[in-house]
Amino acid sequence: MKKIISLLTSKFSRQTLIRMSYLFGFLVRPFYWGKGVECPICGRHFRKFLPYGYGEAKDNRLCPKCLSLERHRLLWIYLKERTDFFTASLKVLHVAPEQPYLKRFKSLKNLDYTTADLDSPIADIHLDVMKMDIPDNTYDVVICNHVLEHVKDANVAMKEILRVLKPGGWAILLVPIRMDVDTNEDPSVTDPKERQRLYGQYDHVRQFGRDYTDYIAKAGFTPFADDIYYTLGDKAQTMRLARPGEELIYGGRKKS
Repeated sequence: MKKIISLLTSKFSRQTLIRMSYLFGFLVRPFYWGKGVECPICGRHFRKFLPYGYGEAKDNRLCPKCLSLERHRLLWIYLKERTDFFTASLKVLHVAPEQPYLKRFKSLKNLDYTTADLDSPIADIHLDVMKMDIPDNTYDVVICNHVLEHVKDANVAMKEILRVLKPGGWAILLVPIRMDVDTNEDPSVTDPKERQRLYGQYDHVRQFGRDYTDYIAKAGFTPFADDIYYTLGDKAQTMRLARPGEELIYGGRKKS
């Protein structure tokens, strides 16, 4: 299974993988029935999760039912337990919408929910996060989950997110992080193999590091790094909630 997923992720575009993913999950699901892991998003139990990853697929990561990864499951719990996302009347922009959330967030009556992406087939609107055709002070919440490692200028993108947030609004700004280094980026690095080596994935243009909250503050946010992962005990392992270096929920608030 690892070899199959590694081959698919290396040969097909993100847009094609999105279209294929639900059928693939449906076909392999019976082989993963069991009680070893639990997905908090869809509520299903499996023997283990599917392997997933660009390059070499890593074991026990992807939910066969809702296609959630570690970051999706952790963020879901954070939104449920630490915010009013599921109860308050909120205008939400979700940049690069993820399949585990899409239908569930759209079904929430309390949300005025819009999805946006440069070219995703499942987004409501298409836009460049570095230059959004959206008025100032429009949204209560912006979710931007594992996007900023892909964009040409993450600081410009963060400032755009800050601009479209209402005063007092907040943004989820999760990225892959290595806590043993500072943020590393070099615009001259364009070779996919070199990007894979330096930044962990062929289409990443930087590796965020232990200075990430400083990076968020530089854009004008009041940054936060929530440690809910460390309050969950054994659930963190049963639900496979985080990869090393990604146990915190990072984001920022716009001053009122």
